[in-house]
Amino acid sequence: MYELIVLLILVVAIVLVTARWKISPFLALIGAAILAAFAYRIPLAEVAGTVTTAFGTTMGNIGLVILFGTMNGIILERSGAAISMADALIKVLGTRFPNLTLTIIGYIVSIPVFCDSGYVVLNSLRKAITLRTGVSGLATSVALMTGLYATHTMVPPTPGPLAAAESIGIADNLGLIIAVGLPVAAISALAGLFYASRFNKSQWTALPSEDENDLADLDYEQLRASFGKLPHPALAFLPILVPLVLICASSIAKLPSQPLGGGTLVEVLSFLGTPVIALIFGLLSATLLLRGENKLGDFNEQMHESVRTAAPILLITGAGAALGAVLAASELTTILSDSLSGLGLGLAVPFLIAAALKSAQGSSTVSMVTTSALVAPMLGSLGLDSELGMVLSVLAVGAGAMVVSHANDSYFWVVSQLSRIPVITAYKTLSVATAIQGTAAFATVWILGAVLL
Repeated sequence: MYELIVLLILVVAIVLVTARWKISPFLALIGAAILAAFAYRIPLAEVAGTVTTAFGTTMGNIGLVILFGTMNGIILERSGAAISMADALIKVLGTRFPNLTLTIIGYIVSIPVFCDSGYVVLNSLRKAITLRTGVSGLATSVALMTGLYATHTMVPPTPGPLAAAESIGIADNLGLIIAVGLPVAAISALAGLFYASRFNKSQWTALPSEDENDLADLDYEQLRASFGKLPHPALAFLPILVPLVLICASSIAKLPSQPLGGGTLVEVLSFLGTPVIALIFGLLSATLLLRGENKLGDFNEQMHESVRTAAPILLITGAGAALGAVLAASELTTILSDSLSGLGLGLAVPFLIAAALKSAQGSSTVSMVTTSALVAPMLGSLGLDSELGMVLSVLAVGAGAMVVSHANDSYFWVVSQLSRIPVITAYKTLSVATAIQGTAAFATVWILGAVLL
């Protein structure tokens, strides 16, 4: 009980200092991580190492991805490519359903790509569609976020569900997980879409931009006219498609069934599909969008701007990871797991454990890996040791790993900061959206279990 009370106090404190007193989220999260270490009686000799190691590891894992993705996005914005993409998509899908457009894009993109990286890459497109259609930026942010989140936790070959399948013992039948996971993820994404539609006409106030030339401060027609002749849609989509195709090809090459065999081809595809390498190639393709006589000068200026844009996101993301590492090193996760595992609730057990771990330490992937390892020995007693039972267990873990994204989740900060959503608004919308879609996903899994098991 003590550990849960401490967690509640920390979450409330983070909300207060960031939303009411306007303290930097980076300082609030680092402070919370250190206070949590003391409160959970982590040995003093391990406190600094736990915080700095988690911060550094996160920067190593996602720092360059965010930076190169931001560079890519800045060129897409400044060249008018994002506007060209928005026009092309709207010609196909129309202007009536911008949230649906972004949900579908996010749902597809996040099958092979981490949701954090996907949002970074697609944010400029989201902004352009928002301006093109006149819908609230809050609505499009929620729609894209939830679309990405749905398949990120439910559909292999994203690492979380893949690792869960391996731990539970169903990795040799990924096809069945994908076949069941895709419709479950679609229902989850639709739940997020319906929630996003509540904000279509919302008159919310975005955080002020430090860049006086931010494109989001113009209306769509002014924005379109400011670029003159827009890039061809094929060139405009290239910086997004190149990294996505490379990452997808790498994911296919590394499937346990080895559809492409082994050898040099798989090694090359695995290298090219590493998110950092793929985004570097995306950035190289983005340079084709540079126009005018001073291409090198424009490129350098946009790269400097990208660093300024990415820096606060990187710091906040690392600080959130530090807090998550401290919570993971405490007795909190063990207490949560032990208290839930003996309740005999069938598919609700992996869902509740994953949800508790996700809310406690922030990472969906860590939640899925940890939960699947914990529930694997219990599957027989829970009546889930059949092939379909194991598949549904993986999906229940994935549903729990959505609930709920808040201050200790890097994705929460990536979405809120890139979309310029105030912290208090983000808690009221982004966190609620992930709770709704996670619950919708589990309800679907539970119904399937009741009918098929």
